[in-house]
Amino acid sequence: MKFLKEFKEFAVKGNMMDMAIGIIIGAAFNKVIDVLVKKVFLPPLTLMTDGLNFQNQKYVLRERILNAQGDIITDEVAIEYGVLFETFLDFLIVGLTVFIVVKAMNRLKSKAEDPKNEGVSTPKDIELLSNLTELMEEQNALLRKNS
Repeated sequence: MKFLKEFKEFAVKGNMMDMAIGIIIGAAFNKVIDVLVKKVFLPPLTLMTDGLNFQNQKYVLRERILNAQGDIITDEVAIEYGVLFETFLDFLIVGLTVFIVVKAMNRLKSKAEDPKNEGVSTPKDIELLSNLTELMEEQNALLRKNS
């Protein structure tokens, strides 16, 4: 029973919900990037390289061997570097997008946490800490003046 109670607390606190939302958004984002690479970026590259389709590019180590009836005796062994190129392009786009989003979020967060910035409302905890810092500086100045 204790295990179930702990799990319920974990799930209700929001950690599990935040994680689930992140996974769902990440999966949807992955689909968008996959389509962006395959349907937007790779076709112009294929056109510029005179019909070279990157997804089908491979280095064959051993050809497929067929018998007289056309059945496969041994499979082809190949290094599919075109798929690697496509996956690397996916990774670069995802990395760049995440970098831009995190950079924008950090910029907004730093503006929101700046107590001197009048354009953005400062969160209460930051405002209270700022006031506390100012009071401590005043108190230290008074103590130095008296001693």
